[in-house]
Amino acid sequence: MRSLSFLSKMTIFGFLLSTLPVIFIGAFAFVTSSSEIQKNVNEGKMQLITQIKSNVEQKLTTVNHTLNQVINSTVLKKAMDMPLTVNDFMMYDDLRSEIRYMQSFDTKLEDVILINARENWMIKNSGLYRYNSYPYYDKLMSLMNTQENSVWTLNPSKWFFTEENARSVTCDYSISLVKKLPTTGLEKYGLALANIPACSLQDLIQNDTEHLDDILIMDEQNRILMHPDPSLIGKSITEAGLANLKQLEAPMGQFSASINEKPYSVSFLRSNLNNWTYLSLTSIDSLTKESSKIGTYTIYVCVLMLLLSMVLAWLGSRKMYSPIQLLLNQIGGLVTVNQKRKANEFQMISEHVHTLFQSKSQLEREVHQHIGQVRTFFLIKAFQGHIKQSELLEKLAQFGYNRHIEEWKTMSVITMQIDSIDNTRYEKRDMELLLFAVHNMIEELIPSQQRLAPIIIDQTVVTLIGSADNEEAAFRNTVYALTEQMQQHIYSYLNLHVSIGMSLPIHAFSQMAMAYREGLEALKHRIKLGEGIIIQYENINSGKHYLNLNYPKPIENELMDTIKLAEKDKSKELLKQLLQAVFAAPLTPQEYQIPLARLLNNLLMVMQESGIGLNQIHPNKGSLFEELLSLHMAAEIEDWFWTEVIHPLIRIYRDRQDAQYHNISEKIIDLVQHYYDTDLTLEECASRLHYNANYLSSIFRKETNCSFSDYLSTYRFNMAKKWLSETDMPIKDISSKLRYNNSQNFIRSFRKQEGLTPGQYRDKKKEGSAPSR
Repeated sequence: MRSLSFLSKMTIFGFLLSTLPVIFIGAFAFVTSSSEIQKNVNEGKMQLITQIKSNVEQKLTTVNHTLNQVINSTVLKKAMDMPLTVNDFMMYDDLRSEIRYMQSFDTKLEDVILINARENWMIKNSGLYRYNSYPYYDKLMSLMNTQENSVWTLNPSKWFFTEENARSVTCDYSISLVKKLPTTGLEKYGLALANIPACSLQDLIQNDTEHLDDILIMDEQNRILMHPDPSLIGKSITEAGLANLKQLEAPMGQFSASINEKPYSVSFLRSNLNNWTYLSLTSIDSLTKESSKIGTYTIYVCVLMLLLSMVLAWLGSRKMYSPIQLLLNQIGGLVTVNQKRKANEFQMISEHVHTLFQSKSQLEREVHQHIGQVRTFFLIKAFQGHIKQSELLEKLAQFGYNRHIEEWKTMSVITMQIDSIDNTRYEKRDMELLLFAVHNMIEELIPSQQRLAPIIIDQTVVTLIGSADNEEAAFRNTVYALTEQMQQHIYSYLNLHVSIGMSLPIHAFSQMAMAYREGLEALKHRIKLGEGIIIQYENINSGKHYLNLNYPKPIENELMDTIKLAEKDKSKELLKQLLQAVFAAPLTPQEYQIPLARLLNNLLMVMQESGIGLNQIHPNKGSLFEELLSLHMAAEIEDWFWTEVIHPLIRIYRDRQDAQYHNISEKIIDLVQHYYDTDLTLEECASRLHYNANYLSSIFRKETNCSFSDYLSTYRFNMAKKWLSETDMPIKDISSKLRYNNSQNFIRSFRKQEGLTPGQYRDKKKEGSAPSR
């Protein structure tokens, strides 16, 4: 009887081990407690309320964004300074159009109200009203006293409906986004309110989420905003059965509570947007009832898995050995009885794999011998300009030139040719060998850290010499000394005259092709100068690079910067200077098209990098390049560039700047309102907002007509007056909270601005508020 192989024994042992996880799963099904199931359900509920929170905040953010567009519109800013009457029909109609733009089915926005207390008017869906004659004038006036300039509040819907349209009230309460007007400046005398019926919150998220019967939302005053029972909206959360509110003080969490004398698991999550709290209430009784069902189903599944694994393990133990045997036969290791006694199958496979690795190492050595040929082919293409600029440095790094890329600051291409082999001991058939010998001498004479590998292109030996020195004159002298040494060395060993061409110094590897052409161009002057010479390209082209088109790149760079900064007058002047420089060059009419097309192309690249579509500056028209090439007069070309490309770009950048400036000012004001009681500085604001402090200072002064320090001082002074009139906080504590060094400085500053000491101001306010007898 044939003994079992090592692999067969391991397979049977694996079969026995494979059944253990199934047994453990079955045991786990019996010991799984309802608390663990509750934990899993709670995690699911937390994910659910996180999704609901995200959906609601998305809608609220949309409302906030559209309301910001309304309050920042030119129409409303103009209207805030006007006493609107029935005769101002056009202005009223424009404001109504702005309001209607906000109302959409997605956000459930029911009404938008604009109030100007100083000019005594109010506009909403039903029309124009005198503000002080409105039935709920006092209620709406109370919203002016909120500390924040923008806040979400829960208000009775009747505040926003007069008697003639009271039937249109769809919900007893409305969630209102309240924004003080105007948005900039310290004096607030108006309101903008966007009202969403509270009972429509459930509709906002119904399309995205199912099973909302146990989901609640409450505001920071613990009033219910969303509940399966609409009659509870607007009431305290305690009326819904949740008595212990201290457990809801954390940002998020889970706890158990008794609601209507039944145990519940409560998951909650607080929003950073408006401090609303999202809750999920899950009955523990229902979880316990489901746990037994889950355990039973788990046992059935485990039994099925156990049977299935047994069958698969048995089949595997019968069939697994044959592929291993086949593998051994294919790699030349025939398994005999003697071999089985000496080693198991895996040891034999290991030996053959080791042999394969040895073969792999030998193959790698052979491939390494060909790397030089691949590198030579690459360098030939690089010198001839056939490598993309984006790939050049990457390829150089692949061939081991990382150090050259990092250190070299100045470079030059040298080209070397054998002048003639006539009247020498060599024949023409020896030319290839001679070039190879010259190639090897260059490798020996110049250290590898100072050059790239020399190559042979069309009977010319070419290499790139580099240095970390930025001084071009010293670099030229070094390269010239190297070329003289090479000439002497070649003549000494080969008794041959060679001529060497040197390009102008370059400072980027991307200029290799241009420098190569300069070296070849220099060698052409052997016709006049004779053989055995060293020719520097700077001596034959007045120190200018090959193919220099005299394009005014510095002016173009300055023009691009002024366009991005939306500086209209300066951009127009720079365009004029650039075109004058282009037309001053002695070129043919056809050659002028090259710098003009280059300017247009660079403008379009700036536009594309800024995310500006071509249709924004040139809608539904033909090709810009065709229009440009059809122009023939310098004045026409300058006017075309300005009207068709540059001025439209400036308008787009200016609009972006205006929106950005207003947004930045709002963020600075928000930081002041939240951190006025800390050592807040403009530099700290700049650090938080990731801007330069001087840049923020100029923007803030432009938007608010006051400096940051003046605004911060005024806000702190107003808070001091509020605390003095509404609280009994000691004056020493007030001065400390407002970051004064001592209370005397605070008293002195308060008296200077108000004409009274803080104590006198507090007494005056108390006397004014005391009831008369």
